[in-house]
Amino acid sequence: MSHSAAPAGTETPALFTPYRLGDLTLKNRVVMAPLTRNRASRGDDAPNALNVEYYRQRAGAGLIITEGTQISQQGQGYVWTPGIYSEAQIAGWKAVTDAVHAEGGVIFAQLWHVGRVSHRTLQPGEAAPVAPSALRAATKTYIESGFTEVSKPRALALDEIPGIVAQFTQAARNAKAAGFDGIELHGAHGYLIDQFLRDASNRREDAYGGSIENRCRFALEVVDAVCTVFPKERVGIRISPVSPANDARDSDPQPLFAHLVAALDQRGIGFIHVVEGATREARDYLPFDYKALRRAFRGTYIANNSFTRDLAIAAVANDEADLVAFGRLFIANPDLPERLRRNTPLNTPQVETFYGGDARGYTDYPALADAAG
Repeated sequence: MSHSAAPAGTETPALFTPYRLGDLTLKNRVVMAPLTRNRASRGDDAPNALNVEYYRQRAGAGLIITEGTQISQQGQGYVWTPGIYSEAQIAGWKAVTDAVHAEGGVIFAQLWHVGRVSHRTLQPGEAAPVAPSALRAATKTYIESGFTEVSKPRALALDEIPGIVAQFTQAARNAKAAGFDGIELHGAHGYLIDQFLRDASNRREDAYGGSIENRCRFALEVVDAVCTVFPKERVGIRISPVSPANDARDSDPQPLFAHLVAALDQRGIGFIHVVEGATREARDYLPFDYKALRRAFRGTYIANNSFTRDLAIAAVANDEADLVAFGRLFIANPDLPERLRRNTPLNTPQVETFYGGDARGYTDYPALADAAG
């Protein structure tokens, strides 16, 4: 773990100084969090020129983590989200990574299988979504006609699970082919990996259910699989121990995530990306000791959720996090790290343009230079 402080004699907060993530040098410790925007090409779910410009504008981040990118059609939960399982999608992402690298940026793909947070109209042959157990999530998804209740899933058969792991492995290979610097597994917010972890969504009675060790098995198998494709230092996972997003609930999250993080630490992966509190809600949503996860993991700790400039500066200065991820502020401020460094006013996000649409509320937010001009 790298904890280099600001150079002597300067007042630059450590948040704005370079950081070593494995063999990569990040220009600062400000991370662009994954942000679903529903603007992939209609028909093939491939990234397009608009997406290229969006990520290029934000290449000032120390690290960009892409929006959730489904590893297969079965893994899709929302309309117009990008995949990484077809040649057209790989080519679309290659244009994105080329643009970010041309600006000196570092970009990881977030690999995503939504599990039960889907709708039959998005699934191959309009089949039922898959999940650890046949329990419908109390949540909604977004299809062509708008927001709607998710479909009831079917439980994955034991002999199907290796095939899902293989989808993650192939997605990692595709991410490498597309020029990504690394990958983040989406293990948060009630999607498939998270569904296996939690006792409210995983009622299995086989090797993948019951005990904490069994409920962590799927997540760790996926981690081990993708580490055969990328160096382990270029693999991370996002977790959200207490966020109730998409009906994610567990009766006792502290020992669950203590076990998971200890196992991740043993594997030597690059980072854990921790949503502290409830996403889009309070950081103290439920009692949880995040510092225990920080202490238990020797790799990079990325903190996320409702950080302000002052909170982020303090988190890094106090060694509570190595990097801090921002979501909505990055939507509205393409040059967010520079704005935070200079402590200049921030653009306000337009909530009504978050999901779907065109360049409006996507690539038309002004940077400081534009605003000054």
